[in-house]
Amino acid sequence: MNIQHNFSLSIYFSTAVVAGLAFALATGQARGGDSFAPVSAAMQECIANQEAAGVVALIATPKKIIHLEADGLSDIAAKTPMRPDTICRIASMTKLFTATAVMMLQEEGKLSVDDPVAKYLPELGDLKTTDGKTPKLTLRHLLTHTAGMSEGTRAQYRTAHCLADVIPFYVGKPLGFEPGSKWEYCQSGINTLGRIVEIVSGQSFPDFLQKRIFDPLGMKDTTFYLRPEQLPRLAKIYQRIDGKLQDDPFDPKGPSPTDHRRFPAPNSGLFSTAPDFARFCQMILNQGKLDGKRYLKPKTVKLMTSIQTGDLKTGFTEGNGWGLGWCVVRRPQGITAMLSPGTCGHGGGFGTQAWIDPAKRVIYILMYQRSNFPDNADDSEVRQAFQTTAADSLGFKFKH
Repeated sequence: MNIQHNFSLSIYFSTAVVAGLAFALATGQARGGDSFAPVSAAMQECIANQEAAGVVALIATPKKIIHLEADGLSDIAAKTPMRPDTICRIASMTKLFTATAVMMLQEEGKLSVDDPVAKYLPELGDLKTTDGKTPKLTLRHLLTHTAGMSEGTRAQYRTAHCLADVIPFYVGKPLGFEPGSKWEYCQSGINTLGRIVEIVSGQSFPDFLQKRIFDPLGMKDTTFYLRPEQLPRLAKIYQRIDGKLQDDPFDPKGPSPTDHRRFPAPNSGLFSTAPDFARFCQMILNQGKLDGKRYLKPKTVKLMTSIQTGDLKTGFTEGNGWGLGWCVVRRPQGITAMLSPGTCGHGGGFGTQAWIDPAKRVIYILMYQRSNFPDNADDSEVRQAFQTTAADSLGFKFKH
């Protein structure tokens, strides 16, 4: 990177820091000051190394945000600074809200995670394994990615305008294995759960999430469909090729973020911000309650965020199990070395991450937009740098 570009980035780093302070003062959320300087330095180094164009890093406790800072750019060509409230595509982190919706309905007695999928979608009742068996496929299998369902194609999904349009993509396709016998990440299973939420609740999936989670929690920028006035805050997605960031073709070729004709994908369709997502994570860390309002019972949160997959090997990094929709750290190592056993969370395909450490009572949230990771987004250089320096700054001891 040349000197002139370094100088330009330093200006935007400073602008973003000032913006972060202004945002914190306006919203009553604390920034970490010098105690989190190593976190800021690490994020700026990742940006200088073109691991990301811009990053929002957030650290929170059960009651408050203790560090919130934006560094770098949300749009390189336009030289738009990353802001604390920059909007990102959170991709698979959407799955956490889908799981939460299912658990809310279970608490109300409207469904059970051990119900057969066919109870709500009879057309999926005759799914067979490759050897011709018709096993009992349950909501629990869908939540834990142990269903073995086949996926729809990209071309099929482009034709879908609602969740009812999606279910036929899975009808009649073989199951890859006996449900419950293996872990295999399954987008179709999560999308099926979203449709079941609609059937059971009598509401559209977006309306259910809006009325039951987003509005009550004050998550004003979390949505399947952005409003036009939110578009200037949407970060661009970049890919890293030969060590340099380039525009990702997903951005110009994808449907408009404001287009309601896109089906609301329960597996990956949400936009959000770091402060918004922190509200959700604080509710989970507080065992289902935030600001005096209860969203879930403590036993429901424990069930959802505890390993439900036995000894099956799960996840995209080593040492993890799976809860009901949530990845759960079983044995901390590598990218999770600084986290406690029982830490739960999820990543998104464009680099976003959210992890709740219940033992240390801390939340780590990372927002940036990048594709084509060497392995997967959960094992990124940016996540490693963020979580390591954050844990160090908080005084947590772990093996680097």
